[in-house]
Amino acid sequence: MEKAVKNRKIVLEDGSEFPGVGFGHTCERVCELVFNTSMVGYQEIVSDPSYTYQMVTMTYPLIGNYGIADDDFETRVPTIGGLIVREYNNIPSNFRYTKTLGETLEEYGIPGISGIDTRMITRRIRDEGHQKVLITDIDKPHDECMKILAETEIPKDAVSKVSCKKKWYSRTAHPKLEVVAVDCGIKLNIIRSLNKLGCNVTVVPYNTTAEEIEALDPDGVFFSNGPGNPEDVQCVIELIKNIKGKYPIFGICLGHQLISLAYGAKTYKLKFGHRGGNHPVKNLENGKIEITSQNHSYAVDSESVNNTDLKVTHINILDNTVEGVCCEKDKVFSVQYHPESAPGPQDSTYLFEKFIRLMKEGK
Repeated sequence: MEKAVKNRKIVLEDGSEFPGVGFGHTCERVCELVFNTSMVGYQEIVSDPSYTYQMVTMTYPLIGNYGIADDDFETRVPTIGGLIVREYNNIPSNFRYTKTLGETLEEYGIPGISGIDTRMITRRIRDEGHQKVLITDIDKPHDECMKILAETEIPKDAVSKVSCKKKWYSRTAHPKLEVVAVDCGIKLNIIRSLNKLGCNVTVVPYNTTAEEIEALDPDGVFFSNGPGNPEDVQCVIELIKNIKGKYPIFGICLGHQLISLAYGAKTYKLKFGHRGGNHPVKNLENGKIEITSQNHSYAVDSESVNNTDLKVTHINILDNTVEGVCCEKDKVFSVQYHPESAPGPQDSTYLFEKFIRLMKEGK
């Protein structure tokens, strides 16, 4: 087989360059550089809105080998910044596939690059922390690349970019409960999980008011995952303050951080975040260890939780970060990880059942 000609490169903020072979769209873009340790699920990663303005390095070496299936998208319009892989396979061998990964990236304006030493990139992020990365043509001068990196700021409007612009509905047969889901970048499998448990779901924009939610008369309110710094989404924090105690509330990922901020806790940015389907989390309420799927750059400060009405329910075994909180009197709880697990293990699906139980008790 003829070896592909290296025609693209990535340039890191620290000045290092990595040449490779482009696939997907050929645009030039500056993003935040992150890595994901999942062995499968690249379609769900590419279509996860939480990766807005981020370029993801996949640590698993072979990507693209099972193509893209229409039913597996986590959002209707993927907004990931870009994809960096070791080896890209453009000839999928899966009966469900309808497009290649490269065709999908091209369709949605997402650049990809292969032939990169992803282990070296991952170690660089691990040791130096988050930094900006530019993907561009291989012949662009280094000085010009560094100037672009220095002058480009990562936008802070990520949630407003990915949230729905008007409410929409996902109904199920024989519904038992009505849930309002506040869309900060919601993954579709969260909605599917609620539908399977007998919930009609009304998805509303992130800037929906408390009065608008009250008019929908839900049995419970869900706050979704999403991209960016939770402190940039003040309107959702205010919304939680205004409705907590009125309905059972469940939050995942960004929703967990926003709930914590609404109760007076603080958040901070991790050195390189948690991304992948293999993070061990201890449930402090029963002592069990859950293997979880995660995708976040920020965490809740454990000391600050002590000064609120929240209590810590889950911790990360690897670094002792807060993975779950609850307020029993308000029937509010949240987790930093993804119990809907797309992709990932399914140790934590009981959390959806807990939400159902709290809503039924409140009826």
